[in-house]
Amino acid sequence: MSGEIWVLGSRDQPVVNVGAIFTFNSTIGRVAKIAIEEAVKDVNSNSSVLPGTKLVVKMQDSNCNGFIGMVGALQFMETDIVAIIGPQSSVVAHTISNVANELQVPLLSFGATDPTLSSLQFPFFIRTIQTLDDALAGRRCKVSYKAGIPPGSGVTRGDIMDILVKVAVLESRVIVLHVNPDSGFTVFSVAQYLGMMGDGYVWIATDWLSSVLDSSSHLPSETMGTLQGVLVLRLHTPDSDKKRAFFSRWNKLTGGSFGLHSYGLCAYDTVWLVAHALDSFFNQDGIISFSNDSKLSYTGGSNLNLDAMSIFDGGPLLLRNILQSNLVGLTGPIKFNPDRSLIRPAYDVINVIGNGFRRIGYWSNYSGLSTMPPETLYSRPPNRSSANQQLYSVIWPGETIKKPRGWVFPNNGKLLRIGMYLWHAVNLLPYAVPYQFVPYGDGQKNPSYTELVNLITTGFFDAAVGDIAIVTNRTKIVDFTQPYAASGLVVVAPFKKLNTGAWAFLRPFSPLMWGLTAAFFLVVGIVVWILEHRINDEFRGPPKKQLVTILWFSLSTLFFAHRENTVSTLGRIVLIIWLFVDYLSEEIGIPKSRLVELRSPEEYSSALLRGPKEGGVAAVVDERPYIELFLSSHCKFRIVGREFTKSGWGFAFPRDSPLAVDMSTAILALSENGDLQRIHDKWLTRSTCSLDTTEIESDRLHLKSFWGLFLICGVACFVALFIYFFQIMRQFQRAARAESVSNGPGSSHSRRLQTLLSLIDEKKDHSKRETKRRKMEKLSSDTDREYQLRLCCKLLVGRIDQYYEGEIRF
Repeated sequence: MSGEIWVLGSRDQPVVNVGAIFTFNSTIGRVAKIAIEEAVKDVNSNSSVLPGTKLVVKMQDSNCNGFIGMVGALQFMETDIVAIIGPQSSVVAHTISNVANELQVPLLSFGATDPTLSSLQFPFFIRTIQTLDDALAGRRCKVSYKAGIPPGSGVTRGDIMDILVKVAVLESRVIVLHVNPDSGFTVFSVAQYLGMMGDGYVWIATDWLSSVLDSSSHLPSETMGTLQGVLVLRLHTPDSDKKRAFFSRWNKLTGGSFGLHSYGLCAYDTVWLVAHALDSFFNQDGIISFSNDSKLSYTGGSNLNLDAMSIFDGGPLLLRNILQSNLVGLTGPIKFNPDRSLIRPAYDVINVIGNGFRRIGYWSNYSGLSTMPPETLYSRPPNRSSANQQLYSVIWPGETIKKPRGWVFPNNGKLLRIGMYLWHAVNLLPYAVPYQFVPYGDGQKNPSYTELVNLITTGFFDAAVGDIAIVTNRTKIVDFTQPYAASGLVVVAPFKKLNTGAWAFLRPFSPLMWGLTAAFFLVVGIVVWILEHRINDEFRGPPKKQLVTILWFSLSTLFFAHRENTVSTLGRIVLIIWLFVDYLSEEIGIPKSRLVELRSPEEYSSALLRGPKEGGVAAVVDERPYIELFLSSHCKFRIVGREFTKSGWGFAFPRDSPLAVDMSTAILALSENGDLQRIHDKWLTRSTCSLDTTEIESDRLHLKSFWGLFLICGVACFVALFIYFFQIMRQFQRAARAESVSNGPGSSHSRRLQTLLSLIDEKKDHSKRETKRRKMEKLSSDTDREYQLRLCCKLLVGRIDQYYEGEIRF
């Protein structure tokens, strides 16, 4: 069955109907009703918005009841409503959002703060008030427990007491209270009776409490007594002339009987938002028309008058105009993000003290906590660092200024299952920790610490304590405490005692190794000098200077500190190979085939004493605490070299466990008072060995370990010298032939030797200018004198001709 279309008018439409659903007799409703009425008056008296059109807002009391709210919404749909303002209750909003979706009527709520009211599920639902949403989760504040309180007057004091008793046995002491005012004050009264408003607790009330504090001139002293130390969040509205003027107007309207709160400001701005969106709707030639919904025509014999309801055809266009709005109201800028939430949500943070309250700062999703208004920070780069998060001093529950820890160990009788090794720090915790040690492993072989840590993530263990190394792959799945012991890999090898002396530093190498190394230093220096002498100014000069250069270059390459730069290709090749021999001697790798797994100190000792030739090992690599314990009773071995990895041992806890932080504090306290060192000395340094300072000698490095590297370096030097002298001899032969032509045959051997030495010592220049100069010198040689005379005569004849022609005068 096709639907019918009813065209009711366009820009000159005399009346546009908007609905409003909220609870009239409530803290929010009393203020919202007056604010909406005043907003309608202001819109209709403003000629710049909806000219020629009267805006009418029809109000319906939902009595904070989802069913009544739904019935009211259905009644609105029978009267050609183009939008609905409200409801204030999230329960009612959930119910009538389905109606709004079906009939394409935008639903603008100034009070429903439930974040589960998603625009994905309810595309025609628009929230005109800001919510905290997942801001707590973004700051790693995990909600560990949620308890629902039934709305309305049906909840009793006994129901609330049952809920709070369950909360009291939890570990968390930070409680966020988001209820309606009637239930909220009962919650605080019961909490005070149960001792939950004292020292150690943190109570945060959402803006339901700020609306009561702002709208009520005063509250009974008994009620205020239950609120001491509570933190309250209030929607932040920037100070402006328009806002101050409306507050003054409000006091005249109400006579001071009740004040204006942020919900009232949002209700006022919501009316203006709808008015501006309708104005844009008409400017875009939008037409208010309705059509029947074929799905509502068949009621299956029901007496419900669903046929009277119709779909608003212009709903999608009006919805788009609302979401594209950009105006400034009493609450500040009104503009929506792509996720349909208001931009830059911000809250005032209020602390209830005595008979009143005090603002201690602000919170915004832009800059976090601050003592400065958020609008003054928007022009600066966002800074969410912990050092920048500040509030003024807070009086916490229990009338203390000491910042609460926010949690205690749960008093629910449950014992922590802990894989055990060392647990002394637990005695320093400021609270009792019931725990049960559970041994891990089969007692036959070393257990896998990675598997132990994984059991924490599965919930089998609540924590693990012992010699657990803090490594990267484990920190990704659990939280570790402050390290209680340093742990790094060290090498242990057999040693024999030698008397120390002035020449003890020569012992790492054998005498032959030292001698060959020194010889190669000198040989490499001489070879590089020969290859660089003709083309590198740094290798030229008086003989004494050249000798010093050779010796300095030879020794400085040992530390990669040679200041002379090599220029020739052959010199660079020789130097690179020589420096490579230093590198390989320091970075020798050990193949896995040479590694042997040992399981106990006795196996360590036996394998080290046998040595690699008899099926043992040359050295043992293990973590320092284990090695220290091993060496305390095995005096034939020592640590060789330095610790070559850095890590630590710590206790493992589940992610975000507050117990990990407190245990870290306790470990630091043990370290500061010396107990940690005393524990280390007691268990890890029970040495029975003599504490002499004799030097340790492990296996020396002999020539056989490096002869291949020296061979490569020697071959490189030989090849470079061969190429160099081959080039010199070719130049010498050319020079000898030229000399025999000029001086005739029979030149002495001493002259030829002198020519050879001069070629070796000659400074070589590869520039084009040098090449041109040598060509000119060749032209001036004796073999070309005849050519020079002819050229000179020709030039002279030309000058004489010019003289006789009068061009030149002498």
